[in-house]
Amino acid sequence: MTRPTAGKTTRFRVTNAERVIDGDSGVTKGELVAFYLEASKLLLSHLKGRPVSLVRAPDGIGGELFFQKHAKGTDLPGVTLLDPALDPEHDPLLQIDRVEGLASAAQMNVVELHTWNATSSAIDRPDRMTFDLDPGEGVDWAHMQEAALLMRTLLDELGLVGFLKTSGGKGLHVLVPIRRHYGWDDVKGFSQAVVQHMAQTIPERFVAKSGPRNRVGKIFVDYLRNGFGATTASAWSVRARPGLGVSVPVAWDELPTLRSGAHWTMRNAPERFAVGNSPWSDWERSRKGLAGAMKIVGFAPGAR
Repeated sequence: MTRPTAGKTTRFRVTNAERVIDGDSGVTKGELVAFYLEASKLLLSHLKGRPVSLVRAPDGIGGELFFQKHAKGTDLPGVTLLDPALDPEHDPLLQIDRVEGLASAAQMNVVELHTWNATSSAIDRPDRMTFDLDPGEGVDWAHMQEAALLMRTLLDELGLVGFLKTSGGKGLHVLVPIRRHYGWDDVKGFSQAVVQHMAQTIPERFVAKSGPRNRVGKIFVDYLRNGFGATTASAWSVRARPGLGVSVPVAWDELPTLRSGAHWTMRNAPERFAVGNSPWSDWERSRKGLAGAMKIVGFAPGAR
């Protein structure tokens, strides 16, 4: 297989390239590898410098899925093994900074790529927060769109900037760039306070507890993604779900045009490559400290 990526040609041999990995779409393993090679320039900007976790589907997405956070003795070309001291008492964490790493991961049946909220160089200080809007049974799409806007409004009131992406599944993700002033416990505690405020203010829409029973007809805004070692599907990651949705950055004014969290799939996401990451072009300029926002919601860092 030969694919142009980031201004150069990458040659890569794919085994079992014709094996169908998703019965709904008919996508083959070879097509998945090709997608990741073609999306590499966009995807690597989200992966570089961050620990990555892998969701592997050796028998296709209809079979058993394996979530891999650490090296398991498998040598994947282009996949960096990080210093074990970053996550003590475990095998080394993984990081993908090069197109070769994407190719070898896909060759090893990796479908999803999930990243941490901190970089490897400053793993004790998160540089972003993630709010995963996860709909319960009976929540229609219009309410999901409304929930994302309410999330954005609250962040605005807190002096923070939210960036939107489709999840590639049922929901939406709102990510917030932050300055590295606090550790994991404080960032997670603050994000929980934000979600609790939403659930208390609009209880007919939001719930602050996970679990299917708690969110029937409501949306759980998952703040648990903000703890040490927690991960979220990266922008431009394929999702291991029927139809192979793709998580794609979007501008807020595009929200009304989205049909679902899987608006883009592996089949049509390449049509979005020309737009690419431009909806998030203000990411670095939007990075804020949390001290003021913590005061507004009454969260005291280090108090627990």
